[in-house]
Amino acid sequence: MKFSDYLDIHPDVEEAIKNGEPIVALESTIISHGMPYPKNIETALTVEETVRSNKAVPATIAIINGRLKVGLTHEEIEYLATNDEVRKVSRRDLAITVSQKQSGSTTVAATMIIANLAEIAVFATGGIGGVHRGAEKTLDISADLEELANTNVCVVCAGAKAILDIGLTLEYLE
Repeated sequence: MKFSDYLDIHPDVEEAIKNGEPIVALESTIISHGMPYPKNIETALTVEETVRSNKAVPATIAIINGRLKVGLTHEEIEYLATNDEVRKVSRRDLAITVSQKQSGSTTVAATMIIANLAEIAVFATGGIGGVHRGAEKTLDISADLEELANTNVCVVCAGAKAILDIGLTLEYLE
């Protein structure tokens, strides 16, 4: 089986793909791990509405009960926002989360992989991961950077998150 066998594309997103309309992928980590309830839901819905108001179709990406979801219902966003068992999923966690039929919010790396599976070319997020401070000893480097090099999705963001070693992140990206 392939990951695409586990892909559920929301009808609005499916229609946009079929018609060649602009689609913007959105990550879901901010919903379950980035903000407290109910601000997390408000923010997710506001971002989706901002995409719509700019004449594109939002496709928030997550994993619900082992299914790769591209475009979420309001109920699915609520589930991610209020369920403490939703895990944070990066590239390394995709297979185990799907095989164990778990639910997870997607990081930049995982969102890029799933967006690419759905043939979505543009992904917007606040910031990407990068090289962590002290990485010369810990080797703590976000999977986001490898995904930027290997996955054919354009990521629009403000840059690397400020808590990271920005200089080393830029050097790594070179």
